[in-house]
Amino acid sequence: MLSLALDFNRHFVVALVTIPLFTGVIGYVTNWSGVVMLFRPIRFHGTRVPGLRFVYPYLPRRVQVIPALSRDGRFGWQGIVPSRVDKMASISVDKALLKVGSISDFYQQLEPDKIADHLVATAQSEMRQVVERIIMREHPQLWRDLPLSLREAVHARVEQELPTIVRGITAEIGEHIDQLIDAKLMVISYFEAHPEMMNQMLQQVGRRELRFMQNFGFYLGVPLGLIMVFVVQALPYWWVLPVGGVLIGYTVNYLGITMIFEPVFPRRIGSLTLQGLFLKRQPEVSDVFARCIADEVINLHNVGHELLYGPRSDRTRRLLEDTIRPAVDQAIGPAQGALRVAIGSREYDRIRASVATEAADFGAAFDDEEFGREQATRIYDFVARQMRKLPADDFSELLRSAIKQDEWLLFLHGAVLGFGAGLLHLAIFGV
Repeated sequence: MLSLALDFNRHFVVALVTIPLFTGVIGYVTNWSGVVMLFRPIRFHGTRVPGLRFVYPYLPRRVQVIPALSRDGRFGWQGIVPSRVDKMASISVDKALLKVGSISDFYQQLEPDKIADHLVATAQSEMRQVVERIIMREHPQLWRDLPLSLREAVHARVEQELPTIVRGITAEIGEHIDQLIDAKLMVISYFEAHPEMMNQMLQQVGRRELRFMQNFGFYLGVPLGLIMVFVVQALPYWWVLPVGGVLIGYTVNYLGITMIFEPVFPRRIGSLTLQGLFLKRQPEVSDVFARCIADEVINLHNVGHELLYGPRSDRTRRLLEDTIRPAVDQAIGPAQGALRVAIGSREYDRIRASVATEAADFGAAFDDEEFGREQATRIYDFVARQMRKLPADDFSELLRSAIKQDEWLLFLHGAVLGFGAGLLHLAIFGV
């Protein structure tokens, strides 16, 4: 009897020490690896499976979008966020950016008048060469025949009218910016080309919550392990620990994610006010999100590139031509009639079209990093201010959208690791 009692006590002590330790460690590893699976790897890595390529098109859509499968017949993994980057970007636009402001609002924050002044300063030093290049290309004999004094008069007139012309262009762009830029497509295209930036943005925005998820796995795993000790003593069967591991692994992930996002709106229970951890930090997160948007996404460089080279750039170039034609007439002044007679209306119109083409080349001014940083400050202030005003349910989607569709994979991941930990404990310490 004494020997049995000693064996029981020794077995109980071993279980009391090892089971909570196992469940705590597996809880931490489950959530740590779950966070890694959210963001890594950026590109799909896997092994080709015979026959998968032919079966893939016939799989249910819900199965096809699992980031463990690829169309070319490989089985492996791609981070959930990078694999859904187009959807993440779309939700970021719909749930946040479009409620913060339209592309017109963002353009106004870039201060079109200052952009015009910067473009004038950039173009001024090159304008003489541009004028000569256009006229020499379109009508070289005319330019050679003009007396030097008249050539200088042309240059002086163009330089005098340049600020007015450029301000007119930036004003026209601002008036029609909604037709010139598809803001949603611009953001989606940017993140598709730079999936690592979506990772970086979500990691910065949810830095505290992601760290909480990792640590929470250990903090909850240990007390659940203590409960498991007594369950094992009451039900001393080999299958209890693996099944308990499944429940603990699933529960740790489920509760960790739920505590980050639920409840969406503050809920009072006695003296306590409960709200999702992410939502409590709305002011702080707004600043982080605004910095990412201003520095990387909706900045002067990207807006300028979208205007001149994006899918609607043909509209921008037509607008430039329509704006510059009368501006050229005004710059030439009273000599317009005589010039039309001298070279013909068709040649004159070609010169005006060439001016519009050359004007697009001054888009390099949008790449000025120092000027871009100055304008980014206004975008940052604008986005941060508006983000703080967002309703809690819209705000929560910023991070929630990153894992909502595939969170069942994280729960399954936790359950599988829990099952493995239960088997490992059995292999080492027995029933």
